[in-house]
Amino acid sequence: MSDSSPDSSPERTDALVLDVWCELQCPDCRTALDDVRALRARYGDRLELRLRHFPLEKHKHAFAAAQAAEEALEQGKGWPYVEAVLERVEKLDREGESFLVEVAGELGLDAEEFDTALIDGRHILIVDADQAEGKAIGVTGTPTYVIGGERLDGGESQEGLRTRIEEIADRLLGGQEA
Repeated sequence: MSDSSPDSSPERTDALVLDVWCELQCPDCRTALDDVRALRARYGDRLELRLRHFPLEKHKHAFAAAQAAEEALEQGKGWPYVEAVLERVEKLDREGESFLVEVAGELGLDAEEFDTALIDGRHILIVDADQAEGKAIGVTGTPTYVIGGERLDGGESQEGLRTRIEEIADRLLGGQEA
């Protein structure tokens, strides 16, 4: 008999998980921020938005940005950091890692620790693991969402995606009240 019963996990089990496969140098991911904000506002704690990294080779600062986002998560401001970087994706294109450290300082995070994290590569394994998992489940571009086992690709078109995510979330949450 296995001792891995579902209720032995220390992780949150009350919230529905929406994996957001994202790349911080991707203009389409910036456009998707409005959907992410709307989903957060609509569902609150009932929907856990989980940042997943899928840096694309065509964007030379994307891998460093994914590592920086992990450092921001560790310092308690993951999504605010992701949003701040995506809002100025052109500046990331131009300035690279110095911009990533600058955003950390703007958000009151330990910018020196960001710089060190980018140098020592402490978050590389997380980014690599996300990227490998993304490839394994068929992620080819960003943004891509996975909710309730269903993959929704926003890299081609984001038209109607938020509505589709809401339909799935409403069905899986079974009309729970906030």
